Amino acid sequence: MKVTPEHNERIAKMTFGSVYPHYVTKVEKKGRTREELHEVIAWLTGFDDNRLQALIAEKATFETFFQQAELHPNAHLIKGVICGYRIEEIDNSLTRQVRYLDKLVDELAKGRKMEKILRKETK
Repeated sequence: MKVTPEHNERIAKMTFGSVYPHYVTKVEKKGRTREELHEVIAWLTGFDDNRLQALIAEKATFETFFQQAELHPNAHLIKGVICGYRIEEIDNSLTRQVRYLDKLVDELAKGRKMEKILRKETK
């Protein structure tokens, strides 16, 4: 599927706080915890729990959310298909970053081991 400019614009204007409860529901329904979700988000963005709550309270858009994030240096290792889009083929950096987050949440909900989700190197 091809990502359209309209799709990119819609994602940029969506608030993180409107999607966050869906992330929580998705992972908890599959037996994972909010703490694990926060660990995944912190790994990708550098945000601690307090910063996450502040971004939710200020109704930060995904554009603002990722502008303030310090993306993990291994984020580029997140590959695959999410929501019908191959992540590594998404040209728009913001849309790709949002899909990174979606993919990590999906992997968490599917029971993948945390070391794999966080792209930790194994010796």
